[in-house]
Amino acid sequence: MIKEPETRPISQEQLVAEVKGIYAGLVMVESKCIEVDNSQISNIDTNPKLNNEQWQALIALHRTLLHEHHDFFLASQHPSASPALRQLASKYAMPARMWRHGIHSFLELLRHWLPASLEHMLAFIYLAYSMMALLYETVPTFKDTWIECLGDLGRYRMAIEDDDLMDREVWTSVSRHWYSEASDNAPTTGRRYHNLAILARPNGLQQLFYYSKSLCVPVPFLSAHESIMTLFDPHLNGSPTRLQEIDAAFVRAHGILFSGKDKDKNQLTKSVNEFVSNLDNHITRNTKRWLDSGYYIGIALGCAILEYGSESSSITKAMKTGRVDEADVQMDDNETCAASQRQLDALEFAFRTHDVVFRRFGDPNVSPYVHVTLSFLRHLSHFSTAMGRIEEKVPWKLISRMLNSLMAKCPSVDKIESEEFPRQDKEIPRPLSEDFAQRGLLWVDKYYPDDWFTTAEFDDDEKYFEVASMTPERHERCLWLGCRLASSGKWLIYDRATRKFGVPARFEMDIGEITLQQSEGGEDGDVIIPDAPAATTTSS
Repeated sequence: MIKEPETRPISQEQLVAEVKGIYAGLVMVESKCIEVDNSQISNIDTNPKLNNEQWQALIALHRTLLHEHHDFFLASQHPSASPALRQLASKYAMPARMWRHGIHSFLELLRHWLPASLEHMLAFIYLAYSMMALLYETVPTFKDTWIECLGDLGRYRMAIEDDDLMDREVWTSVSRHWYSEASDNAPTTGRRYHNLAILARPNGLQQLFYYSKSLCVPVPFLSAHESIMTLFDPHLNGSPTRLQEIDAAFVRAHGILFSGKDKDKNQLTKSVNEFVSNLDNHITRNTKRWLDSGYYIGIALGCAILEYGSESSSITKAMKTGRVDEADVQMDDNETCAASQRQLDALEFAFRTHDVVFRRFGDPNVSPYVHVTLSFLRHLSHFSTAMGRIEEKVPWKLISRMLNSLMAKCPSVDKIESEEFPRQDKEIPRPLSEDFAQRGLLWVDKYYPDDWFTTAEFDDDEKYFEVASMTPERHERCLWLGCRLASSGKWLIYDRATRKFGVPARFEMDIGEITLQQSEGGEDGDVIIPDAPAATTTSS
């Protein structure tokens, strides 16, 4: 029988001494890395090109720093470490220092010397990626940081791959996986969606969705104001793009709303007209492929109405004054200011789009758009001043007719008439695709139950798997939102006896003759797989 080697418990004094020793060595190597990187970068135009031996020496130096950090984290986060010792890594910003001085500065130096430095850059990316993956497994305290670093490294690897498109797509998927996990862990942080927007190229609709979302969450990523223009500028400048014409018109209209750049003063009107006039036929042709386009478009329009998260938005200000079911709130002149022209144009754009989509009674492919729109309206209904900005433009009559068409397919009204969020009986929550897309946005505050996204884990592919059983669940959700909007009787009316929706007299309107849509479309059977974030079927 082989005896296990004897192990001795480590004392606090020994741990402290170990951490101090590691930190002293780490600081020395870190200082050298900073000195070398700054020297190379500050004189980058005059310094001669580095040879292979010099590159290898720099890689060895930065590898040493990464190993010192690894040892520091293992020692300071040891199971026997005291709370004070465990807090040292945060106190001295060690994860950020590791990324900045151990990886990022050197990667930027390598990037500058491409293509000559390509072989060395590849070697260092693999080295850094392996170290971050190891820390992800062994030092969970800083898991969110490691995840984002892994996503960044994947993006660097993707960006330098010009020869092998398959390799490039693999690393795009790797980076997207980590950024998606980061956004799941911090759904209200805009930076995570900004990263996903960059990876969404060349899918223009998806890029617009992520960029807009990065600005319309509780912690917006303000730098997106500059990077979103890389999407808009080609459309505003008249440069050729590979987007479908209708999608290009949609992106161009948002570009004008966002930037205020309207070359001939009626480009916005032309773009909106082009999009709206072709939308109905476009949905008919795309059938199930419009499921994901629908919620991308619906969410982008909601963000436009909120002026892309602008603090000066009159609707955003109105929402910040408090809910209508709370005590009366006195609003000052700034908070009751008139809507900006940008907001009025966004409202016109959104509700002209609503007027097309909500006429497609019987078409399940528009249900994600309907769901997103109703969740947006339901949130605004809690703020009387905010709803007052838009209520006259909302096509309430069409919404009531759409809800009645869904009610005809609803076997039971118990869930939709209940105050509680509708969920499948005794089942683990399975969010819809647009639930994942809306998660974290300003207007889903208090919409989803606390456990809706946390009970089970879903990878990227699973999030965007659409099966036929989701259609009645989505319809049920839309009807539940309709009942919530009808509860005050201000915008919609719901008659429990007849199970019919209607509108107050002031919102009655002639909506003309509408043909029932039978746009099931597609040949996927019961399984529908719309464009997940990895898809690149739409080009810009």
